[in-house]
Amino acid sequence: MSASEAVQADTDPHGSWDDVRELPPSAKLVAKVLEYNDTMSQQQLAEETLLPARTVRYAISRLEEANVVDSRFSFTDARKRLYTLAIDA
Repeated sequence: MSASEAVQADTDPHGSWDDVRELPPSAKLVAKVLEYNDTMSQQQLAEETLLPARTVRYAISRLEEANVVDSRFSFTDARKRLYTLAIDA
């Protein structure tokens, strides 16, 4: 990471589509689905993408590492997390 990228990472908590480009295809698919659907659970993402739940978990973890996904607990079921794309347009 260059010095300018480090400064940008400190000032901008969210990633960009450039960060997604380097990720596996499953993570790209999950990001695109979240772009079109505001907030979704892992189960909803698995149903929408037709990916196995394990693959969706892996994709979400990669997206979180790249700071392009925000997560929060569901108000209706605290066992579930809801995911939102966190890329500034």
